Amino acid sequence: MSDESVSVEAAGREVTITSPSKVLFTERNDTKLDLVRYYQAVEGPLLAAMGGRPVLLQRFPHGAGGSSFFQKRVPEHRPEWIETVIVSTPNGTTSQALVAADLAHVLWAVNLACLGFHVWPTLAADPDHADELRIDLDPSPGVTFPMVQEAAHEVRALLDGAGVGGLPKTTGNRGIHVYVRLQPRWTSYEVRAAAVAVARELERRRPDLVTAAWWKEERGARVFIDFNQNAPHKTIFGAWSVRARPGAQVSTPFGWDELDAIDPDVLTIATVPGRLARRGDPWEGMPRQSLEPLLAMAERDRANGLPDAPWPPVYPKMPDEPPRVAPSRARKE
Repeated sequence: MSDESVSVEAAGREVTITSPSKVLFTERNDTKLDLVRYYQAVEGPLLAAMGGRPVLLQRFPHGAGGSSFFQKRVPEHRPEWIETVIVSTPNGTTSQALVAADLAHVLWAVNLACLGFHVWPTLAADPDHADELRIDLDPSPGVTFPMVQEAAHEVRALLDGAGVGGLPKTTGNRGIHVYVRLQPRWTSYEVRAAAVAVARELERRRPDLVTAAWWKEERGARVFIDFNQNAPHKTIFGAWSVRARPGAQVSTPFGWDELDAIDPDVLTIATVPGRLARRGDPWEGMPRQSLEPLLAMAERDRANGLPDAPWPPVYPKMPDEPPRVAPSRARKE
């Protein structure tokens, strides 16, 4: 070992960390080795959340304040023990993606200046079934974090009423994600249909606070429920992952009893390990559940004449999808 590299043990392997003293987060001068130590400290809940799943790497060669690039294909020059799986894009292009098989795989990616991980909703061993519904509470311009917290209360009430249990996490920035762990019985198309139904029902209940409008011009200062985060091949920023912010904020799972007091900005690589030691993993024992109650909501909407919601532009045109054109442009045309 030298000043230029250190070797750390993970999952029975030695992982070399180059430039361990390189500063990645400027607020407290947190280094690459500090990031490694953070992921070591949260190994158990991190792997409970994303272990065995393909992950999309977002690499920051110059630290959190610098430019970044996404890397779906793992580099050709990699250790022989690295596990990969073939994933697809909406147009059918395939890539060999990293599998978060264990902590050694995570730290190998961290050494490549991957700060956090964008995670598939499927296990590498079962790519045909999405076993997570991710409800993304996305703050539109003008939306405050207390508004997002209020919207999360509405999400919980809706899920509770349907007999479905969801658990929240911060996004590491201004939003909140609510996860529902599913039995591996449904495709991503079905999970997205349930997400569309959830978004529309939330908008019906609180049109002053929540919107299911895909077009930004229609959202106003409301919390957007981004149902398309559940579209096939979509990833979402993972639980316990570290955001590319100067303060090294963490996308942190929390309990519903903490919702009104949670402050995303103080949940960092410096504070989250101690919080985990005191409180444990709020997602521990997250049960696998049925999607049927939420699919019933989607079927009700279809029976009432509602078409599918718009898909992102990279996806093929879907049956029963409305025109992919912003309302203002459609009026002009």
